[in-house]
Amino acid sequence: MSADNLTTLMRSVQYWGPVTATLDWCEANYQFSRYIAEAANTFSNVFTVALALFGAYQSHLQSLPPRYLVGYAGFALVGVGSFIFHATLLFEAQLADELPMVYVATYFCGILFDTARGFGLRGFPALPLAASFMAFNVAFTWSYYINRNPIYHQAVFASLLAVTGIRTIHLLRSPEIAKRVPEDVKSVVARLFSSGAATFAFGFLVWNLDNVFCDTLTRWRYSIGWPVAFLLEGHSWWHVLTATGTYLMLIGNTYLQT
Repeated sequence: MSADNLTTLMRSVQYWGPVTATLDWCEANYQFSRYIAEAANTFSNVFTVALALFGAYQSHLQSLPPRYLVGYAGFALVGVGSFIFHATLLFEAQLADELPMVYVATYFCGILFDTARGFGLRGFPALPLAASFMAFNVAFTWSYYINRNPIYHQAVFASLLAVTGIRTIHLLRSPEIAKRVPEDVKSVVARLFSSGAATFAFGFLVWNLDNVFCDTLTRWRYSIGWPVAFLLEGHSWWHVLTATGTYLMLIGNTYLQT
């Protein structure tokens, strides 16, 4: 087969065209469908969206302030963006995955710094916090679109998670908060948040093992065969584990704030 014919064949197989994303994962591309670049990595995001919708439902059922419903909507948006990204492996779809990750992280980080009574958005410190984090997101979006370095995105996202963790620990130990929150509630919050953080970190470990041992895992997948081989897709487990970890941390912090 000539090079031109091979190129034409590949384009016909890849419905979305050549990969333009700055990241491509260990899972084989377009293995099962010309419309889905990475099947396991794509459909594992259904779990993320389902968990976010469940959280939103519980938030509505318990009549929590609207800020939490908005947060779960952002959580679901991350899952939808990741679904589109892994289905297409296009750079524009990558932005639909990665940018909401930072937006949602800054949103919940901002909520943690709003310790004033009530849940209004017009007073102090809610309004300055909203303006500051919005400016941060605009600056990050512009810089990431120009830079396009996934390590930069990962470093910013990890930093936001670290700030969230440090802020949560500070609130649990704060004398001011101790006057408002009973010890048994703080114990539950600490357990939920630490379990979520550990689950999230384990997902990060699995993701990296998938990258490091990609060749070995690929051989194992072909030896085992599908659909059992889907269980060896490490980045898919990253989606499941980080969604679970995020949900637990959100529940813990919501319990603390309310």
